[in-house]
Amino acid sequence: MRQVIDDNFSAAVLRKKARHEDGQDVGRAHGDHILNPDIIERLSSETLRDAAVLVPVIDYGDRTQVLLTQRTAKMRTHSGQIAFPGGAVDAGDVSIEAAALREAEEEIGLDASFVEPVGRLPQYLTTTGFRITPVLAIVRSDYGMVINHDEVDDAFEVPFDFLMNPANHIRESRVWEGKERHFYTMPYGKRYIWGVTAGILRTLYERHYA
Repeated sequence: MRQVIDDNFSAAVLRKKARHEDGQDVGRAHGDHILNPDIIERLSSETLRDAAVLVPVIDYGDRTQVLLTQRTAKMRTHSGQIAFPGGAVDAGDVSIEAAALREAEEEIGLDASFVEPVGRLPQYLTTTGFRITPVLAIVRSDYGMVINHDEVDDAFEVPFDFLMNPANHIRESRVWEGKERHFYTMPYGKRYIWGVTAGILRTLYERHYA
C-alpha cells in the first residue's frame, strides 16, 4: 500500500504557497546564489537572455512527484544535465508562463491543458548567459508525454517530499574560472541532480518548506 503524503507537500498546499510568487526578484538570498555572491553580483550587471522553465509538480492525490528531464549530450548549454523543461523566451511568447508551457510541449509533449501554472520563483542567473524565471505548476496525473529526442534523452519523476527534504541537499564545490564555486546536489538513485535544477529546487525549499 502506498503511503499517504504529508499534507504539507500536497498540490493544494503548494497552490496556496505559490499564489503570491511573482518571480520579479533575483534570488540573491536563496539557493546557491547566496553561496556565490560575487558571481551573482557580476551576472546582475550583464545583459542576459530571458528564459523560462516549468517546475511541474504532478498531483496524484495521495502523493506528489516532480517531473524532470535528462538533456541530450548534443545540446549547446547544460548538455547531459538533469533539467526542468524550458528554454529561451521567444518574441512570440505572450508571457513567461507561455514560454515555459511551449518549451514543455516541444521537449516532452506535455499538453498545456494538463498544466496549471500557480506562481513563479525568483529569477535564477546562469553563467551561460540566461536569466531564468521558474514557473511553478501543478500537473494532472493523467498527463501524457512524447519525448523529443533531439533535445531530451529521458524524462522521469522524483518524489516532491524527497526534493524538499534538506537532508537530501548536499553542498559541494568546484573551482570555476580560478575561484571556488559552491552548489547543491540532490542525488536520487542513479540520477545526479545539480546545477541550475538543484539551485531552483533549493530556492523552492527555502521559500516555502524550510
